[in-house]
Amino acid sequence: MRALRFVPPLALMGLIWFLSSRSHIGTDLGWIDTVLRKGAHMTEYALLALLWTWALVRRPLPPPHADAVPGRRAVVVAAAIALTWAAVDERHQTTVPGRYGTPWDVAIDAAGVGVAVLLWRAWTLRRQRPGGPAT
Repeated sequence: MRALRFVPPLALMGLIWFLSSRSHIGTDLGWIDTVLRKGAHMTEYALLALLWTWALVRRPLPPPHADAVPGRRAVVVAAAIALTWAAVDERHQTTVPGRYGTPWDVAIDAAGVGVAVLLWRAWTLRRQRPGGPAT
């Protein structure tokens, strides 16, 4: 059932919202804590973009009728959803005591989304090559 494909990205969005509602998340390890948290930001938004792409993409027809770039629109929409959620999440954090939202964090999230777009593109190109993985 296609509707079930929306469960993972929506669940991750809920988890992000829940974690953003916590007044303090950190390990108190100084700069290591900062690196870990920013790395987590990039990773979670890369995963969110990939999950949305997976949920939205229409399966390409088998070769030789495969689209030149399967899922291009899905990638764009997924990236837009993830970036919008990043901005909403940062705005939400401004309402949580002990937290603050910054454009810098949205930029870090956007970098994660960019990584996801590149990974998806590399994967689709690999699948399109003759002798690439079967669909």
